[in-house]
Amino acid sequence: MKTYLFLLIAVAFETFGSSCLQASNQFTRLWPTLGVIAGFAGAFWFFSLVLRDLPLGVTYALWSGIGMVLIAGSGWLLFGQKLDLAAILGIGLILAGIVVINLFSSAATH
Repeated sequence: MKTYLFLLIAVAFETFGSSCLQASNQFTRLWPTLGVIAGFAGAFWFFSLVLRDLPLGVTYALWSGIGMVLIAGSGWLLFGQKLDLAAILGIGLILAGIVVINLFSSAATH
């Protein structure tokens, strides 16, 4: 269970870092730029801890899938970016893939 907590923390750091990347205005704003560095440093640190217990392929699939959903939500909520029907359907498929991995893959329970 601790492994999945570390995975969620890694995704949270990555979501924060990616949101700061948008806000940094191509690294021209100091605080968001520092947020990018802190966010991605934290993300990779916790991601490395997850790799102690889960295989890389499954871990990366979960990390990137959850991260994409959260970043899409962050873009919509914080930056007013639009999500059309195709984007919403795609996000739904990503979520379905995450559920399938967690419910049916023996690799996810290593």
